[in-house]
Amino acid sequence: QVQLVESGGDLVQAGGSLRLSCVVSGTDFTTTTLAWYRQTPGKQRGTVASITRTGTTHYGDSVKGRFTISRDNAKNTVYLQMNSLKPEDTGVYYCNKLAGPAFPWGQGTQVTVSS
Repeated sequence: QVQLVESGGDLVQAGGSLRLSCVVSGTDFTTTTLAWYRQTPGKQRGTVASITRTGTTHYGDSVKGRFTISRDNAKNTVYLQMNSLKPEDTGVYYCNKLAGPAFPWGQGTQVTVSS
């Protein structure tokens, strides 16, 4: 059974940094394009960044130049380094597949950026 466990969220001041981690178990991690998603109250979950199995990355316009997605295939883990955080980055962050039937969603990790 596939399981996703996100961690690393916290309350930080604007301009601060966080590193999120997502451990994926129960599937062949190395073949999957993965993404980080952000959900805020009243809004749909949106894609923040994605990374292919070979390391090609894509970012949403709002996070380009500030966030970096990476993966460690040996550890079945995908990361999101978040720098120069802004209040609008606040939300619950999830990882999952970028396309196709989603894995069961994890609990997410809360990021709160204060102004």
